[in-house]
Order: sequence, then C-alpha cells, then structure tokens
Amino acid sequence: MQILAINCGSSSLKFAIVDTTEGRHLLGGLEELGGSNHARALDAVLARVEAERGSLAAIGHRVVHGGEAFRASVRIDARVLKNIEALCDLAPLHNPANLLAIRRLRTAFPELPQVAVFDTAFHQSLPPHAYLYALPRSLHRDHGIRRYGFHGTSHRYVAEEATGRFDLCPENGRIVTAHLGNGCSTAAVLGGRCVDTSMGFSPLEGLVMGTRSGDVDPGLHHFLGRRLQLDPDAISDLLNRKSGLLGLSELSGDMRELERAETEGHEGAALAIEIFCYRLAGQIARHLVALGGLDALILTGGIGENSSRVRGRVMEWLAPLGFELDAEKNARHGSDSGGRISCGGPPLAAVISTDEERLIASETAAVLIN
Repeated sequence: MQILAINCGSSSLKFAIVDTTEGRHLLGGLEELGGSNHARALDAVLARVEAERGSLAAIGHRVVHGGEAFRASVRIDARVLKNIEALCDLAPLHNPANLLAIRRLRTAFPELPQVAVFDTAFHQSLPPHAYLYALPRSLHRDHGIRRYGFHGTSHRYVAEEATGRFDLCPENGRIVTAHLGNGCSTAAVLGGRCVDTSMGFSPLEGLVMGTRSGDVDPGLHHFLGRRLQLDPDAISDLLNRKSGLLGLSELSGDMRELERAETEGHEGAALAIEIFCYRLAGQIARHLVALGGLDALILTGGIGENSSRVRGRVMEWLAPLGFELDAEKNARHGSDSGGRISCGGPPLAAVISTDEERLIASETAAVLIN
C-alpha cells in the first residue's frame, strides 16, 4: 500500500510516499518555510506528488494536538476536523497548519481517504501522577486541563528502533528519547510505553526551544500583563515566538546559526546554547525517577541528529549518571557505530534519525485495514 505522509510543522513541511508493504520511501522531501508560508509549501509538495496520484491508496497527516478526544489515529471526517479545530488554542503554532494541510489535500485528492495521526496519542499511557497538574481536579474533569505531551510519532519511532537495534528488553527497557528541533521534547519510555514527557498541556512546556521559552514561573504571566501592559494573546506570542534560543541570543532561533556565531565569539549565542544544554540534561536526569534507571538515551531531530556540539555538552552534564562520550563517534554522528556515541554502558547514548513519515504511513495503513 502506498501512502502519502504529510508532516506539517511550525518551521518546515516534510512529506513522503511510503510503501508500507516493503517499509521504504518511494519519494520524499522537505520544504523549509523560511519567508514562505504553509500554503505555498503545500503547493510545492502537490506539484511533486501529482505524477504519483494513481498509485496512492491514502494520505496520512501528523496532527500535533488531539486532546483527550483522540487517543489513537483516526480516519478524517467532518467531526474529526471540527474537533481538531477546537484544539487550535492548545497548539497555536501547529494545529492550524495541520488543518490547512488536511483541507488542501482533501481538495486536491477528494478520492483518497485521509487519516490523522496524533502526536499526543503516544503519551496517553502516562499515569495520573505524571499527567495531572496540582490544580483543582474540576479543571481536568470539565476542561481537559492536563499534561498531554507532543512529538509522539518521533518518540515512538526512535524508541522502537532503539529497542531492536541495541537489543533492549521489549518488556522493561528503559529509554529516554530526546527530539530536538525547532520544537524540543523528551520522553521516558518504559517497555515501549511512555510514562513521562517534558511537554505538557501545550507544546510550550518543558525545554528551551527555537522560539519557545519552555518552563517559566506561572507568575510571570501576571507580571508581564501588569508591567508591560500585555494582553493574554501578546504574552502567548512572546513566549511562543520571541523567546527560547531567539530571545536568549537576540540573534536567531536556529541552532546552526548560533553555533557559527558562538565560534565567532558571540556572547548571546554561547549563553543560549549553554542554557539549552543545561536544561535538556536536567530534564533527562529527571526522567530516571519515572523509569527507575536508564538503559539508553536516544537523540533525534534536526539538532539531535546533527549537532555534535550540543550532544557533547549534554553528555558532559550527564557524566554523573555514568555517560562517557566517545568524541570520535560523536563527531561522525554515530554513522559508523549504529548510531552509538558513548563508551561502555549501560547507559548508552546514541543518535537515531527519526522517520515520522514512515510511522505516519504505517498508522494510516493500520487504520484503513482495521
């Protein structure tokens, strides 16, 4: 079965046509948004896949926030679209873009079934002590306020890949996965099930990211509103689009540019990278509480797969947990060692390239078959 997988993110649009029978990509690509927009990127993707129209069986979409309405992947209909739209306030950088892609592809390929694969679904296995906030319980019962977690397709893919690649126990293997891109999150995966994660009610919680602040004191919102005369929308915009690496460096939210600038002596870039690595290492260490130990740390995403500098600094912070970096393997991104960048172990540290499009395609096929 040939599936078109659409992965519409906040800073890029990835796509692939995947043969789910053979588990391989037939066509794929990446559209960096830059000064462009999602609509223009979608047009470019449509132009590239038009010739394959006759061979496609379905289209699968990554959708970031499924709330508590969606605990698994579902075939898209009017009800599903309405529920995804209702969740846009929880993922303002993503769900609107995901909806745009779904509607555009439904218009372009009205004959094909479409499936929504939710980032939040993988994290539905979190226990109550991990997903509930210390707020009045009625806010969860009546309004669904809880920790949801995101990047589920990526975390699930690399955790499953690591289990097989490094011969970890499928029933009780203890893995921390770190998806590091423009958006960043970690997950604690025990025996294939997510038991904790860094993102929460929205993708804003947790780590320092490209333009998102990650964790801040909740009292800051009131202070910003009073001191700077900012309304809630302006505060949300500041925390989601003007903070993180961009806000700290006062230069860029792109780690590649910050690493170049740090090399040239840019103080703000150096500070932003150090804070990014420190916060990431602290979050990884925190997951040991949920896992009861650690067998493997897996780094993925644009930064996780490509930045030897970030990986090296994070490993330095994690040395008390028994990690020892192999500098040569790290410099080669683990390319000649099955992804492994550490010495000894457990715990081991490794780089695994995520393949969200393959997971989206396999989930889409499973929904249609079942």
